[in-house]
Amino acid sequence: MPQPRAEHPEIAACAAQEIIMDDPGPPQSSTSPAPSSTSATQGDAAPRKKQKRNKPTLSCEECVERKTKCDRTRPNCLACIKRQSTCKYSDIANLIASSADKPGAGRNSGRSRKTSAKPSLQLSDDPQHPHVKPIQVHVQVPPTPARTQFRSLSLSSSGSSPFLLSNIPYSNHAPAPFFGLGSEHPFANYWTSRGGLAEVVGVLPAKEQADILVDKYFDAVDPVYPMVHRRNFYADYERFWSLPLEEKHAADPVLVALHFVVYAMGTQFIHTTDNRERAQIAEFYISAAQQALRISSYLSRASVRTLQAMVLIGYFLMNDNHASDAWAFGGVLVRQAYAMGLHRDPDIIAPRCSRSDKQQRRKLWQAIYFQDTFLTVLLKLPPTTVFSDIRPESLSDDLDDYIPNGSSNNGTTDPVINPMSISNIASDLDLYPPYELSDRRYIRSMWHMANLVSRTVCIPRSLSTPLTTSVAHKAQIVAEYFALHRSFPTELTASDDDAIRTMSETNLRGLRQNLFFRSNFWHCMMSIQADENLTEGVPCDVKGALEAARMALQAFFHFWQYLKIDASVWWVFQHRAFEEALLTARILGQQAHPLSPSQSGLPPSSDPLLHQAKEDARKCLEILDRVGIAPEMQKTRTEVLRTAFLDILCLILLHPSRIEEQVRIEKDLESPVSPLRHPENMGQTQSQHQVAQPGPQLSEQERAQAQAEMRSKQQEALDKRLASQAKKSSSAPSASAPRKPSALEEASRENVGWRNADAQAEFRNWN
Repeated sequence: MPQPRAEHPEIAACAAQEIIMDDPGPPQSSTSPAPSSTSATQGDAAPRKKQKRNKPTLSCEECVERKTKCDRTRPNCLACIKRQSTCKYSDIANLIASSADKPGAGRNSGRSRKTSAKPSLQLSDDPQHPHVKPIQVHVQVPPTPARTQFRSLSLSSSGSSPFLLSNIPYSNHAPAPFFGLGSEHPFANYWTSRGGLAEVVGVLPAKEQADILVDKYFDAVDPVYPMVHRRNFYADYERFWSLPLEEKHAADPVLVALHFVVYAMGTQFIHTTDNRERAQIAEFYISAAQQALRISSYLSRASVRTLQAMVLIGYFLMNDNHASDAWAFGGVLVRQAYAMGLHRDPDIIAPRCSRSDKQQRRKLWQAIYFQDTFLTVLLKLPPTTVFSDIRPESLSDDLDDYIPNGSSNNGTTDPVINPMSISNIASDLDLYPPYELSDRRYIRSMWHMANLVSRTVCIPRSLSTPLTTSVAHKAQIVAEYFALHRSFPTELTASDDDAIRTMSETNLRGLRQNLFFRSNFWHCMMSIQADENLTEGVPCDVKGALEAARMALQAFFHFWQYLKIDASVWWVFQHRAFEEALLTARILGQQAHPLSPSQSGLPPSSDPLLHQAKEDARKCLEILDRVGIAPEMQKTRTEVLRTAFLDILCLILLHPSRIEEQVRIEKDLESPVSPLRHPENMGQTQSQHQVAQPGPQLSEQERAQAQAEMRSKQQEALDKRLASQAKKSSSAPSASAPRKPSALEEASRENVGWRNADAQAEFRNWN
């Protein structure tokens, strides 16, 4: 039965009944105390009756009785939860609240909440784990505040970054998210003030479900960011789960936080049919991790585990469409890392520390440095991790990180053998996984690349200055990038299809590292090649930029082909691919001639590189149409790419060679002796004629007139097509799904025109 609206007669009747039951009287000042029922009367004056306000009470009865502020949340308001009292609303308050929650109501009373049954997550439909027994993850997720998507109103504002899709920070007077999307709070609050760690431990998943999520984390996330020692993590993990419930309540809150972050990241990479349900469960786990960190006072007391959890929270926020929150949260992370001295060489500040701890500190600092550097590249904002004296080579390939039995920390021989030494308990082969050396090569390579990118890309962009100061400087930076690329291991730089296919069959961990490395390197190379400094005469290297963009997009295509679930989750990979396709489309939209001088006079599509770049950008658009868990971000990306593709289409349609060719064909058709009208040549194209007939040479005035006539004919044909489609859509039944308009139709409806280059000139500075 539909719920009544706020203006329903039943509500008015109930309100009227409540008011009529009370005696009328003059209004009482809100500052004067209400008279007590036992107060004495003065003289012969009749005792004053308790006055009732002339409107229904919407707060709960307990808050009304105690005269405290009520947030009117159902089923229990926050005040009653804190008091541990029964929360009860009057019938009229429930009726008004139910009608306000109905679609179309003007405003909800209290905070709107998502009502959810016990959500479940299917963990067996994962093509990467066919051997896993089907398990349903049941998580009791409390109601969360309703989310609303925010989209920047001005994508082409003068105060916006070319690829951010929104205004830069602090460009608006009103509070707004820095990067346009993900405006709601990232950590939903399910927790009470006195619940403590026991409240967080109480929402742990079942051990069997947690095992699957941890395995998924080490399969999908750990290869890209290998900062958590797997053996140590599993030792702490098994020890924690073996504790009785009372001892779990007294466990280290940071350890619990790290576990919940791993559960959240693993949930993001679980294959499900309902992305929204998966996101809800993952957000619930990340909220539990944040609460555990708060209990540990992570802002004033930090540890290696604390920063590991914070690094993973940053990546989770990016994947969950919270780039603004990830950027702000990363600032806290870097400050805590500085406070712990992670940016300093452990051999200098902690010489007595074990080699294992030193290597762990180096890995953690590299993960923080890497996250800050490449998030800065995407968001076009200043870097934070600019102070460090750690050399990448200090993370050597020596695997004797643990102090061997019989030697002390300072290197002197210890005559007393410790029977509890780690080398006595476990063999050296069990200390590290078989991929430890390849992980260290990957970390060092990414470290060297981050150093170069921070110096050549991030720091110049901090003050909005060009990346290059002269043509010679640009050539020097490009040569430096290629020299560094030659020094990297071949398993990270391989890009041919056969090598990638073999890697997908034998080494998925190495494949993930290869794809992330290639995507980051060629994306930064594209930024250098596309940079221009008009004041110093440094143009955009069109060929170099397109070749680098194609190499970066190739990594994205391989990612989508072999690891489709991962490709649909990683925000950083998707956003890099979007920028690469967008830059490609904008360069092609301004490239009126082929790159090779031998093809002068031909349309740009005749150039092989331009044609391949256009096909890559089109393929990227098709993939971005299908990936991502944030529909608004997905829609914004594809709309921007389609607008850029419209410029390419207009450039092809209005190229002088194409117009002259169409004019010649029309003149041949009008001529009575035209070869096209000969019976033997009917049905043949002009390229099939045995005798080539040279077309008339057009003057500048004739060419301009022909171009104007061609534009008019094309616009007229488009208008007829739109009118015909509008007539068909009006006669079609309303239940049928509307057809998706083409790029030309969208351009016509938005009044963009055939060649509106001036309106978008601020985005196109390539030629």
